[in-house]
Amino acid sequence: MLSTYFDGPVRVRTLRSGPFGAELERFAEHLGRCGYSRITARRHFLSAEHFSHWAKGKNMRVDDMDELAVSRFGDHLPRCRCGRYDCRDRASIVAGVRLFVEHLHEASQPVVRSTKPVPSETSLLKSFGDWMRKQRGTTGATLCNYARPIRALIERFGDDLSHLNARGLREFVLQQSRSTGWATAKHCTTALRMFLRFLISEGRCPAALLGAIPTLAHWRLSSVPRHLPPEDVERLIASCDVSSPVGLRDRAILLLLARLGLRAGDIVGLRLQDIDWKNAWISVCGKGRQQTRLPLSREVGRAIVAYLQKGRRPADTDALFLRTRAPFRALRSHCAVSVLVDRAIGRAGVSRPSRGAAHLLRHSLASSMLRQGSLTAGHRRRIATSQRGDHADLRQGRRDGANADRPAVGGGLTMLALAVESYLSVRRAAGFLLHDAGLDLKNFAIYSDLQGQHHVRSTTAIEWARRGRRRRVSSVRDGWRT
Repeated sequence: MLSTYFDGPVRVRTLRSGPFGAELERFAEHLGRCGYSRITARRHFLSAEHFSHWAKGKNMRVDDMDELAVSRFGDHLPRCRCGRYDCRDRASIVAGVRLFVEHLHEASQPVVRSTKPVPSETSLLKSFGDWMRKQRGTTGATLCNYARPIRALIERFGDDLSHLNARGLREFVLQQSRSTGWATAKHCTTALRMFLRFLISEGRCPAALLGAIPTLAHWRLSSVPRHLPPEDVERLIASCDVSSPVGLRDRAILLLLARLGLRAGDIVGLRLQDIDWKNAWISVCGKGRQQTRLPLSREVGRAIVAYLQKGRRPADTDALFLRTRAPFRALRSHCAVSVLVDRAIGRAGVSRPSRGAAHLLRHSLASSMLRQGSLTAGHRRRIATSQRGDHADLRQGRRDGANADRPAVGGGLTMLALAVESYLSVRRAAGFLLHDAGLDLKNFAIYSDLQGQHHVRSTTAIEWARRGRRRRVSSVRDGWRT
């Protein structure tokens, strides 16, 4: 394979007999299999040869070649005195060296590209990960997302969480939610609930502590999802150049997003065997790793066939969609699909209604099908419609014609009233308004105090509700569930 990149036999013999000659020979074969052009493969190979020469001077072995060694070699380039090697394009040289090092380690584990230090997991976090994999079959990506807030919790309270209490948990959640959006804060509360379930199963904290994590306010469908009109979706699809492999791939992906409503992650996970050509079905592994079969229309099927016949390069992977530049391998993540859609939006000159990309087409399909009276299998959501215009009243569950006035609360605060104030402050800090429910709870605290009750009892709540036309037991039940 070395003779493919070097014409002189003396040069080939020198490379094979030089430092790491066998490794360089296998690397040249690897570059050929990955589909690199001759000029690009030769450039990467020369970078690997330079690195091998430098590594020999440092008495390095193959096991010593890691990301740290690549970084040290990059620092060496500005002051390189190795002789015949060109060091002007530092970024390209380091990229070729990294490919060489990854190839050397592909039999064991890939080299981590990030130069940022990876935080070490504590024994408690490792035990939690093992428990989640065994008990719930959680994937590594989900555990990685869970680890961030849990690691912050451990850093704040230490490995010994036996002294953890409800106040500390609520303060931690509210502090995390103030600096992030709703979705990130929701992931934080979900991760902490799973972590507490693990601690409870291990006997490291009381079971009652699970209810101490507050629920963050969020009203589903409080606003209409952003979407593109059908004519803009068609412009997006028509913007692809079907005379090139990139255009064929992009058009097939856009059709899957726009006609079937697939997520970007579904596109990345598609495999060649997921398509049943005989029966015109496509199998998709969606959220929760649930398999779903969707009908394969003629338009989408022809676009995929055109890509497979004219656009997809041969590769050692069964992934349906591949990179269009060497190395020809599967798309790395859903971000690649979002970038693809984002470029198509710019190419078509479509005005984007929101910052989303791939998911924008999913919302557009759902909106179009709702107008036609149908819904995709992947959008099994409750569609809430209302003719009321006051969103504040809707979010509070207020009935039509209800009077917002309530009896005034006076007098000193009893123990139960103090507990009500503490509960309301936590819930309102999490984003809930609780106007009606808050007044109900305060009135109930006064009624309980007049009855000589200092604890919440179901009989007292029922009696209190019967005495007023609009008093609701649900406010008391929800307020004291935790």
